[in-house]
Amino acid sequence: MGLSLKPSKLTSLPENERMSSLPLYRIRGVLIIFYLFILIIPVFGKQFNFKAFDTPNDSGNSISIYLTVTDNFSTGRYVIYRIDEDNNEFEVVNFELSDSKILEFSFIDSNVKDGVGYRYQLYYTKKNLSSYFILSETSFIYSSPQWYHKKKTPVLIGILIYVLVLFLSILLAKRGGIKYIRKLPGLDAIEDAVGRATEMGKPVLYLTGLERISNIATIASLDILARVSKKVAEYETPLLIPCFDPIVLIIAREIVRESYSFTGKPDIYNEDNIYYITGNPFGYVAAVDGIMMREKPAANFYLGAFYSDSLILAETGAATGAIQIAGTDSPIQLPFFIAACDYTLLGEELYAASAYLSRKKELLGTLKTLDIMKILIMIFILLGSILITFEIDITGFLIR
Repeated sequence: MGLSLKPSKLTSLPENERMSSLPLYRIRGVLIIFYLFILIIPVFGKQFNFKAFDTPNDSGNSISIYLTVTDNFSTGRYVIYRIDEDNNEFEVVNFELSDSKILEFSFIDSNVKDGVGYRYQLYYTKKNLSSYFILSETSFIYSSPQWYHKKKTPVLIGILIYVLVLFLSILLAKRGGIKYIRKLPGLDAIEDAVGRATEMGKPVLYLTGLERISNIATIASLDILARVSKKVAEYETPLLIPCFDPIVLIIAREIVRESYSFTGKPDIYNEDNIYYITGNPFGYVAAVDGIMMREKPAANFYLGAFYSDSLILAETGAATGAIQIAGTDSPIQLPFFIAACDYTLLGEELYAASAYLSRKKELLGTLKTLDIMKILIMIFILLGSILITFEIDITGFLIR
């Protein structure tokens, strides 16, 4: 333990401070009165508040300890002990105050087990004294996990609102209530780009980005690839897809194969045009730049997750005179694509491409839900700003 002494009875003054002229019983009486004045009398004035309770909104295995003292106890040393049902004693907190201005303390004892009872004892001593006096003791406290985190209520409300809006939006889309979607020029230009490559007798180059299949931008890119490959199959134009990830390679081949079969031209599908290069970013970019300079594709698609390589790819493609359509969810790389490409999908437009191209009712309903939720979030931010301006606090109402 941090303290070397936790006596159960009072100690006497040093030998050299005794009054040898007084009888021993009088000296003891003086000492008892002294300790009563120093330690016991302030306690009668309710100068402290000590309690322990199961930590709320947690996963269990913790007990919270709360202590408040007044100015009379702002100097001295405090020790808190934990005692289990088998009377095993452990020191939990040991700290000293010296004219402290902070008189409220809270601790979390995380070395407890659920379902086991623990009681806590608070000991205190004045400065420069070696004896401790027990100020308070709690009853047995039991730790247990909570099924519901009350402070997460706003999150639950947000999820319920989202699910309700999603259900109503999909229902509205199935009934033909969603007819207008903002035009995305980059997606509308897909047919023109493929048609230009067909007229020039040159291939189309498609990049899914420099990320794995687990990346959401890569998944969105593969959705667009399905639309591009169908147009390429219709016009019988070569499609080149150098891949950064082996898993993306397998999925891209399946998507393109299905597109050629869908258009009734499975015999012209060439699996060798979809190949793996390397998982090294700059090695991959160097290889793709070499393909651009050798093959001179008439249309380049950069759709997915791109990083510092974005400008290298876009500038090389622009130098070959190709029409370029780019899209990424990285705001840092968007300026480079905007400067070097003919069309650019900005951020979430990449994710909206699947609904925009397929026009499936479920996807249109999901797209409309996202727009509605953005409006609701903007309204909540505006209301929160107004409440803060007028110093109106409603957080207690939301999380109680």
